[in-house]
Amino acid sequence: MPEISRFFGIIIRMYFDEHNPPHFHTEFGGNKAVFDLLGNITKGDLKSKTAVKLVREWIDLHTKELEEDWDLSRNGKTLKEIAPLD
Repeated sequence: MPEISRFFGIIIRMYFDEHNPPHFHTEFGGNKAVFDLLGNITKGDLKSKTAVKLVREWIDLHTKELEEDWDLSRNGKTLKEIAPLD
C-alpha cells in the first residue's frame, strides 16, 4: 500500500484497486482510520482529536491531489506523493 504523505507522526496511504467511494487510510500511534475525501471517518478511529483535525486540515489543502491519486490508484498507476502539513 503506497504511502502518499507523512506528517506529525500521521501516515497516509492509498491502496490500489480500492472500492468506491474515494478514500485513504491513516495511521497514528498504532491506531488506524479510513477517511473519505470530505474528511469523514468511515472506519476506525485515530484516538486523537488533534490527529483527526490535522488530517482534515490536510484534506482541505490537498483535495484535488487526493482525487488525482484516487484516479491513478483505480487505474493501477503510480501514485504521487502529496506534501505534508508544515
